[in-house]
Amino acid sequence: MKFLKGLIVTVLLIAFLFSMGTIALTLYEYRVSEQSYADAAERFVLAAEPAGPAVQEGEEETPSDAGVSAAIPKKPHKIELAPFAVDFDALLEVNPEVTGWLYCEDTQINYPVLQGEDNDLYLHHLYDKSYCFGGSLFVEAMNKRDFQDYNTIIYGHNMRNGSMFGGLDKWKKQDYYEEHPVLWLLTPERDYRIEILAAYTTDAYSDAYVIIDGEGDVLDSYLQAALDSSLIECQAQPEAGSRYVLLSTCSYAFDNARFVIHGRLVPVDSAGGAYKELP
Repeated sequence: MKFLKGLIVTVLLIAFLFSMGTIALTLYEYRVSEQSYADAAERFVLAAEPAGPAVQEGEEETPSDAGVSAAIPKKPHKIELAPFAVDFDALLEVNPEVTGWLYCEDTQINYPVLQGEDNDLYLHHLYDKSYCFGGSLFVEAMNKRDFQDYNTIIYGHNMRNGSMFGGLDKWKKQDYYEEHPVLWLLTPERDYRIEILAAYTTDAYSDAYVIIDGEGDVLDSYLQAALDSSLIECQAQPEAGSRYVLLSTCSYAFDNARFVIHGRLVPVDSAGGAYKELP
């Protein structure tokens, strides 16, 4: 009897020590991830360029086959740049699989975005490819690298400390959306304002995760389904010719639940935060 009691105490002690070790390791990896991305933001995020003129004006020549030499005035528009700049040259030297930088003001979302050959690597690796459970924000491997599919999927862990996409489900509340209606996606080729269209909980195997490579009925139905499912009422709406992103993270609402945000990519006059005239 005494031996049995001792065995039970030993087993309980081992279980307790294992649990404490697991918690300590998790907390350590959280700190490693937070410090790594804080260092990345300090190293690669730069001050915004001056906004420049409020309106870009000029003239462009008519096509050579028009048979005339008259010039057509460009349509004036307000110059809009990303709110900061990213040193993509230096960042791509660290890892050429960086595709962009995702940011939302007054949130913890301020991270590089990666894309691997599959969806496994950046699930548990940082932007410099070092192992860490929290991983990175990463684009679906089947998407085009330059965000030119009509819907690009970006995944991120729902971290309990709110990092990565740990705060994504805050957008299920109308007042939070109204305070944060826009995110920013900076890329080496073009920067985008992301206008949120819809936010809701769905299944990991739902049609939200299909990839669409052109306009038409499929895209229209996809976007309408998103709007119909949304838990919030958004000011932005789909527009012809636009590309879209789906931000996705795990949810604990039910088995295989995911919380997603659909956003419309609105190109601005910068790339990596530096002025670049729209075509």
